[in-house]
Amino acid sequence: MTLEATLVTTELKFPSRIEAVGEAAAAVSEFMNRLGIAEDVAFGVDMAVREAVTNAVIHGNKLDDAKTVELKLRNTPAVFEITVHDQGAGFNPNDIPDPTRDENILKTSGRGIFFMRNFMDEVDWAADPRGGTKVRMIKKL
Repeated sequence: MTLEATLVTTELKFPSRIEAVGEAAAAVSEFMNRLGIAEDVAFGVDMAVREAVTNAVIHGNKLDDAKTVELKLRNTPAVFEITVHDQGAGFNPNDIPDPTRDENILKTSGRGIFFMRNFMDEVDWAADPRGGTKVRMIKKL
């Protein structure tokens, strides 16, 4: 019996501008297509990536063109892992108001972290010693 394990990793950098959201989503889509990841899984991953990169560009890097957003895609036979790293000051995700509470339901923003947590199997944030914040998202395959 032969056991073959495939590990694929891609690392990309984007400038902190709003166009980076679409560029990052397109890169992730291409990566998932090459790997044959199912369309229903790809939809949720796309939404989570768009939210994470939007947060990195707008909230983390404050649309500063001198800063970048790093995107790392990693695939194993069991999981698809995405890391988004900004160069901002950082934040505590637990301080973000729950968008499902009555007082927040009509707000036009504040749902990104909620979507990321619901579309992915694992989501965690960490301050990077080099600066900025890393969000790591995992989708089990």
